[in-house]
Amino acid sequence: MAPPLDVLLVDDSAVVRGLIQRGLTGDEGIRVVGAVGDGQQAVDFVRARKPDVVLLDVEMPVMDGLAALPKILDLSPRSTVIMASALTRRHAGLSFRALQLGAADYVPKPDAANGPAAMPAFLSELKAKIKAHARKPAPLAAAAMRPSELQRLRPAVIAIASSTGGPPALLRIFGELKGAITTPVFITQHMPATFTAMLAEQLGGASGTPACEAAEGMVVAPGRIYVAPGGSHMLVERKVGQVVIRLSNGPEENYVRPAADPMLRSLAKAYGPGVLALVLTGMGRDGASGCEAIAAGGGAFFTQDEASSVVWGMPGAAYKTGKAMAQAPLACIAPYLADCMRGQP
Repeated sequence: MAPPLDVLLVDDSAVVRGLIQRGLTGDEGIRVVGAVGDGQQAVDFVRARKPDVVLLDVEMPVMDGLAALPKILDLSPRSTVIMASALTRRHAGLSFRALQLGAADYVPKPDAANGPAAMPAFLSELKAKIKAHARKPAPLAAAAMRPSELQRLRPAVIAIASSTGGPPALLRIFGELKGAITTPVFITQHMPATFTAMLAEQLGGASGTPACEAAEGMVVAPGRIYVAPGGSHMLVERKVGQVVIRLSNGPEENYVRPAADPMLRSLAKAYGPGVLALVLTGMGRDGASGCEAIAAGGGAFFTQDEASSVVWGMPGAAYKTGKAMAQAPLACIAPYLADCMRGQP
C-alpha cells in the first residue's frame, strides 16, 4: 500500500483550517502535516517539508495565494498546489490566474450561508482531487498522429466534455486554436455557475474567439464558443432553420449538472453526422453514453489519452464503448481540431 499523501492546509481562517483538517483526517490515504494562516508561512513550511499537496487559499494577509504560488512551486516542483476559492466572480478570476501560474486545480469553498450543509460535498471533491493530482506520473511524450488513428473530418459543430483537470487542458487547447475556430463549439465543464462564466471569458481571451456562458434562446452561430452554465444542462434544438440553445434544470445526470451526456444527445439529434465530440480528463463516466448517441447519429468522437489525462475516468469510459475513433495526447488535440475546421485532408 502506498504511503499517505502529505497535505499542507493554508487558510487565514483557523475555523476553516480546523474543519478541513478534521474532514481529511479520517481518510487513510491523506495525512495533514501542517496548517498555516498565510502565504509566507506556507512558503516557509514548503521549504522545510516539501509536502505532496498544498491546499492554498486565494486571499490571505502577509502574502496571498497568488504571490505564494510561484514561490512554492519553485521550492518544491513536485508539490501539487490546489487553490481554494470563494464562489465569487473575483475569486473565480483569481483561480484561473492561479491555473496559468502553475496550480493544478481549484476547489470552490462553501459560502457562509450553506457552509455546514455543503461541507461534505466540498470534502469529497477535495479528497478526490488530492488523490487524482498527487504523484501523477509525468505524461509520456506525445506521439505523432497518424491518419489511420484520427481521420480528418469537416464537422458542423464541435462538442467537448471535461471535468477534473479540464480547465488547464481547455486553456491550452484553445490557446493553440487561436484564429482557427470556424464552427460552433459547445463545452460542458463540471464547475459552479460563477466559474463557468469566467471559463468562457478565459477561453475567449485565449482563442481570440467570441465565447460566452450559454443562455436560454441564444441562436447558435459559427465561430462561437458556448459554455454550459453551472447549475443547468445545455441543450440545443433545431427550430425554423436555425439552432437555438435551451437550458434545462432537470435532474442531475452522472451526479452533476451541467452534464455532458444531455448536451451530446441533443447535438446528435440536431446535427446528426455533423458532430465531432471530444472527451477530456475527468472523474466518472459523464459523456460516455452521449458519445454513443453521437456515433449512432453518424457523428464521430475521440478522447484524451490516459498518459496526458489527470484522471482517465471520463475519457476512459467513452473510449471503452468501442466506438471512439482514437485516443489522443493533449498536445495533438488542437492541431487535429484546427485541421478539421480548415477541411485539410
